[in-house]
Amino acid sequence: QVQLVESGGGSVQAGGSLRLSCATSGRTVSIYVMAWFRQAPGKEREFVAGIRRSGDNTAYADSVKGRFTISRDNDKNTVYLQMNSLKPEDTAVYFCAADSSFNLLIVHKYAYEYWGQGTQVTVSS
Repeated sequence: QVQLVESGGGSVQAGGSLRLSCATSGRTVSIYVMAWFRQAPGKEREFVAGIRRSGDNTAYADSVKGRFTISRDNDKNTVYLQMNSLKPEDTAVYFCAADSSFNLLIVHKYAYEYWGQGTQVTVSS
């Protein structure tokens, strides 16, 4: 079992940047596929980015491609989401997710067993 704790959220103006971190504890992060999801008020939780166990492959939602970068440091048991050129529509609670039962990049939220508590990102115009 693994525990996930997100940090790095906040309020920024459009065009700004934030870096989210997801620190893991309990088991080494290297055995987990990691992903970031987000949920805006009144909307479904949606896939943002994912990264395979060794970091050799990543995937992004079309809405964030070219602006967001997911990375992981398995030695530090941490996954990151660098968010650049932020837009008001990026405003949401961002969640870190993990699963060890596959090593694929899956966009469906129901595939992931472990979740963090979320961190709020607010982008103003």
